[in-house]
Parts: sequence; structure tokens; C-alpha cells
Amino acid sequence: MRDAVKKLWPELEWISDAGLREQVTGAWVKAFELSPLTPEDLEEIPFTLLVPNCPVTFMQHKRCVVHIARRAAEAMTEFMGHALNVDMDTVVAGAILADVGKLLEYEKADGKVRQSQRGSYLRHPFSGVALAVEAGVPDRVCHVIAAHADEGNLIRRSTEATIVHHADFMSFLPFKNMA
Repeated sequence: MRDAVKKLWPELEWISDAGLREQVTGAWVKAFELSPLTPEDLEEIPFTLLVPNCPVTFMQHKRCVVHIARRAAEAMTEFMGHALNVDMDTVVAGAILADVGKLLEYEKADGKVRQSQRGSYLRHPFSGVALAVEAGVPDRVCHVIAAHADEGNLIRRSTEATIVHHADFMSFLPFKNMA
């Protein structure tokens, strides 16, 4: 399964800390162990259930979020790095893990994706943090997972969580607003 995760996520190589890279990979491996979904499913299922007939797959959305977040972090570092420290590994790891909990929130039935029973109780930021903690992911990255969605509006987001939150919503809201 590790090879399948690395194939899904070539962006793992952007994480310079080998230990963190392994922890992020481990969280995805654990998610697949507990999920009814397969790596192949993520290339086909919609990234959200909130957009009817969503034309974008889970992996298209997720990889886009990682790329947007990384580019934003690079621009912020280039132009404001003298006044603002951005931890690139935290941004990339957090963006890769932000929706790992959806593997527990979603299931397939009759060829369609729907919310699982577990998902009706725990949204993906919560289950994602649980998976990440079990894999040994540091708190600073778990914070990004916890804060990337609307649940994060209740707390003060770190710089890295703010970047991932906005990257996620930049590639979600245009589709939600079209529905």
C-alpha cells in the first residue's frame, strides 16, 4: 500500500524531512486499511458530496490544493519572508493530509459515493487528525488538518493552516457556487 500512496502523491517528495514524509505516508496507509475506498477510487470519485454531479475527482482537487498551497507559501516567503516565517514542510504535509479523513467519511454503494455512518458522526477534519496522530504526525501538521475546513473558523489558525485553508476553499467554492 505504501507504493500505491506514493504513486497517488508524487508531492510527498516536496517534504524535505524524511521522517515527516514517512509519517504522512503512514497516515494514508492507515486510512486505506480502515476505508472501503481504494487508491483507484480516489481517481474517480467526486471530491465533494456538496456539488451535484461534481466534475472534479478527489485526487484532482487534492493535488490542486497542495500545488496552490505550496505556490502561495513560496510567494509569501519570497515577498514577506523577512517578516513572516512559513514552514514549507508543514504546508505541504498539511495539504496532503487535509482530506485523509474523507476515506473514513465516504463509502461507495451501488456505484455511487455517499457519506458513511462514521462520516455522519465525524467529519473528515476530526478523523483525519486521529489518523495523523496514530501515524506520529506532529501537532503543527495536525493543526492544519483540524483547521483547514469550517471547523477551523472557531480557532486561531497558524500561518500554514491559513494557507492550506484558503488553497482548499479556492478550489472548492467555485464549484459549490455553480451548484
